[in-house]
Amino acid sequence: MTAHPGFSARNWRAARTFGGRCATPADVEGADAVFALGDTLNGRTLPIEKPSPVIWYDEDEEFAALVVQAESHETDDDVTLEMLGLLLPSGETVVAHLEEVEFVADTDPVWLALLEADGGDGLDDGAEWASDDLDETWGEPRPDEKDLH
Repeated sequence: MTAHPGFSARNWRAARTFGGRCATPADVEGADAVFALGDTLNGRTLPIEKPSPVIWYDEDEEFAALVVQAESHETDDDVTLEMLGLLLPSGETVVAHLEEVEFVADTDPVWLALLEADGGDGLDDGAEWASDDLDETWGEPRPDEKDLH
């Protein structure tokens, strides 16, 4: 998990995303991407709008999150891995399988309640510290992403 600026129900659209190509280890080291998969074949980005609000199901818990990276890779055993880089309200990031999340609207009452439980109030800016750290390019598509939005 890497720490990034967090988000609230009010500023989630400004979350920085990664797309346009598969991430490299250098992208992860530079905190531009959440993950980079090695030893896989035919890596490609998944056509998922980013950021997207989701509910992430991790074992017996659920969390409000945003999809900020989405890739599909194949293994040597012909298994397709559809992986997501998620941003949590606290600013931490996690890697999840596509089937571990439920895409929701930003008005979804469960997502808002989970967001509030994670420290935000769901309607107010529970991550005010994050907005102070945002630079002028935060939330802007990268040059290689502009064609994807």
